Amino acid sequence: MQKRTLGQGLEVSALSLGAMGYGKARELPDRAEMITLIRTAVDRGMDFFDTAEVYGPWTNELMVGEALEPVRDKVKIATKFGWDIDQETGAHRGGVNSKPDQIRSAVEGSLKRLRTDHIDLLYQHRVDPDVPMEDVAGVVKDLIDEGKVRWFGLSEAGANSIRRAHAIQPIAALQSEYSLWTREPEAEIIPTLEELGIGLVPFSPLGKGFLTGKINAATELDPMRSSIPRFAPEALAANQKLVDLIKTIGDRHNATPAQVALAWLLAQKPWIVPLFGTRRIERFDENIGSLKVQLTPADLQEIEGANVEIKGARYPDEHMKLVGL
Repeated sequence: MQKRTLGQGLEVSALSLGAMGYGKARELPDRAEMITLIRTAVDRGMDFFDTAEVYGPWTNELMVGEALEPVRDKVKIATKFGWDIDQETGAHRGGVNSKPDQIRSAVEGSLKRLRTDHIDLLYQHRVDPDVPMEDVAGVVKDLIDEGKVRWFGLSEAGANSIRRAHAIQPIAALQSEYSLWTREPEAEIIPTLEELGIGLVPFSPLGKGFLTGKINAATELDPMRSSIPRFAPEALAANQKLVDLIKTIGDRHNATPAQVALAWLLAQKPWIVPLFGTRRIERFDENIGSLKVQLTPADLQEIEGANVEIKGARYPDEHMKLVGL
């Protein structure tokens, strides 16, 4: 698989697999199948995997740790701290928590669950407005000095927080939503990352499934999508113009809409590594097939020229309050 370099010399496969959707709440009924999928991904050449203590909480890291233990020296594991997880019980108490003691406790737990002596990329999952970024970055810097962490990242942080943290401990990557239907990062975040030499790991590169062309106003949605304004029936109908456009472009390349959406991201910057999730090996193979899709300048200009206006917010209001801080 092709490689890309994020910030601070962090070289990874050009695409990353996120394990967030494996299992619901604290149950992992399909654990064996997901472990097989992750190991197959390694066999296909992927070496960059993403999890977080809040997924479960904890059960997702346990599964990822088991899956990758036999190939630990071949992969890079990213995990995250930052939500208010009770470090004794694993209960999610709601809200965020990046107090220094919480960070250290979360990292010790992640190391054990992931069956490793170091975390390759450690993200702050969301900015904690009650803890200065300098304090957060300082703790991670100490963890790097101790050998427990290799690289530092942020998720959904605003430009000011990125600059403040980067001044204390250089940041390797920002993980934030970016795709053909979420282009807000282009205004301020991407220029900031380019200036500072920080890579971008965009999550939801397929618009939570919408950009695959398999979701429309008649689709029965799960609770997660049902809570998102962008998936309201009227928004889906309006946003279908974007899917129709990438289907047309895909037909010219013998590519699926999902492959076009990923290829578009890959064409934006050489330091962008899209992060997708899937539960099926055939979808995994489809997605990594995007690496063979070379969009032409005319294709990219057609997308820009269409100027499709996306309807609906990408998160409910309570979640939007926690991004861009």
